[in-house]
Amino acid sequence: MPLDPFDDVLTLEDQFFSEGFRQGTEDGIQAGKIEGRSVGLAKGYEKFYESGRIHARAVIWANRLSLPRKNSSTATKKPSSSSAAASASVSGSAEQAQLSTEPPSESQNKTCSLPPLPPNARLEKNVTTAFALVEPDTLSKENSDDAVNDFDDRLKRAQGKVKIIERMTGEVVSAPEAAAAAGDIKVPETKEI
Repeated sequence: MPLDPFDDVLTLEDQFFSEGFRQGTEDGIQAGKIEGRSVGLAKGYEKFYESGRIHARAVIWANRLSLPRKNSSTATKKPSSSSAAASASVSGSAEQAQLSTEPPSESQNKTCSLPPLPPNARLEKNVTTAFALVEPDTLSKENSDDAVNDFDDRLKRAQGKVKIIERMTGEVVSAPEAAAAAGDIKVPETKEI
């Protein structure tokens, strides 16, 4: 039986379908990689932004805890060990500013201080724990499943500690209000597809 001359014409639709499917799959893989990378970068930025915000608040709370102050007439008292780790990062720069021999400028004279927090062992423990959970040096920056899950777990636990601390101090601030208070810092929005 001779070959049918119309075989190529009759299977033309199947050929175009399979070629289009193959090209669509290749283009989809490439577009998926690009979109996945951009969404991953945006989500990673949002998570580190939130951890930085919590870290800054924990440092401020640690410095507001009622700690013994140094007096020139009395012996120096050692700060409590529970808040020593949280206040260590800020105390270095404060000591350098105090040791400066230059006269203070007008901007340094206008200091704004927050009221101290009431002495409370549970509050100190929660502040120290929140600080330890989001301390930048201990957070993993790897892109493995275990590292991401650990980061997410620590961030959620820190957010829970922040809620507890906010309720204890009466300083309830939601995330959008905090972003608006920051003013010039804008968290990028992710696009839903």
